[in-house]
Amino acid sequence: MITLMDERDLARWLRADVRTGFTATPKRLPPKWFYDARGSALFEEITRLPEYYPTRTERAVLAEHAAEIARITEVKTLVELGSGSSEKTRLLLDALTARGTLGGFVPLDVSADALGDAVTVLGESYPGLTVTGVVGDFSRHLRHLPDGDSRMVAFLGGTIGNLTPRERSAFLAALRSTLHEGEWLLLGAGLVKDPAIEVPAYDDAAGVTAEFNRNVLRVINRELGAAFDPYAFDHVALWAPGPEWIEMRLRSRVAQRVAIPGLGMTVDFAAGEEIRTEVSAKFRRGGITAELAAAGFEVYRWWNDPQEWFGLTLARAVRP
Repeated sequence: MITLMDERDLARWLRADVRTGFTATPKRLPPKWFYDARGSALFEEITRLPEYYPTRTERAVLAEHAAEIARITEVKTLVELGSGSSEKTRLLLDALTARGTLGGFVPLDVSADALGDAVTVLGESYPGLTVTGVVGDFSRHLRHLPDGDSRMVAFLGGTIGNLTPRERSAFLAALRSTLHEGEWLLLGAGLVKDPAIEVPAYDDAAGVTAEFNRNVLRVINRELGAAFDPYAFDHVALWAPGPEWIEMRLRSRVAQRVAIPGLGMTVDFAAGEEIRTEVSAKFRRGGITAELAAAGFEVYRWWNDPQEWFGLTLARAVRP
C-alpha cells in the first residue's frame, strides 16, 4: 500500500476547511467530511433507498457495457479514484480480467482502513491481479499515482458533481497531466432531469440523508471539540436551476452560538441561517464533452440508461 497522507493531514485539512467555511458568507463545508465510519455506513444505506437512483442506475449501465469497455480499451492497469469498497468496479475488473489484458488495479481512497480491507478482499478475489492501494485525496495526490502502461482511470458514482465548475476544471486538468496520450478516463455523472425525481434522491422519506447531512456536525464535534447540537439544524435539499445542481444545506432552527475549541473560535448562526454542505451537479452530454475537451480529453463513447438519468463517458487523453 502507498500512503500519501495520514491522520495528521486529515486533521490539518479539517481545521482549515472548517475555519474557512465558517468565516465565509454564506457558510459552507466540503462534503468530504461526511465520511467517517458512521457517515460511510449511512451513505451505503442511502444507496439502497428507493429514492436514490444514481447507484443502481450507474451499476446497470456498467453491467451492460463493461465488456464493451474492456474490448475498446484493453487496459493493463485500472485506477479508481475514491474507490471505497470498489463494489461497482468489480464489473470492470471481471470484464477486463476476462479480456486477458488487466494486470494491475490501483484503488485510491482517503480511508486507510476501508482501503486496506478492500485491497485484501480484492486480492483474494482476483489472485492473478496486482492490487496496489493508495491512501490519498484525489484533489491533492493525482500526480503521485503510480505510472504505468495503458491505464484507465475510473471516476464513478457521480462524484464529479460534488465539484464546482472551477474545481472540476482544475481536477480534470490535473488528471490529464498525469495520463499519457492515449490513456483512458471512465467518468460516471448524473444527468439533468425533473427536480421531482432529483430532490427526493437527496431528501428521502426515511430521513437517512438528513442524518448523513447532520453527521458533518458530529465529525466537527468529535475532532474539534465543538458543541453542535445536530438536531438544532434542519436538513434542506433543493434544486438550483441556474447551475443545475442539487444543494444540500443545514438550516439553523434557532439563533445560536457554537464554540469550536479546536479552532479557538465561536460561530454565530441566525435563525434560518444555512450551511451549504454539498453540491451535486447534474450534467448534459454537451457540457461533459466540452469540459473534457477543455482539459485535453476526447470523448470516445457515451452510454446512458433508457431514462437518461445517468451517463457513462469513456474519454481518451489526447495531445494538447
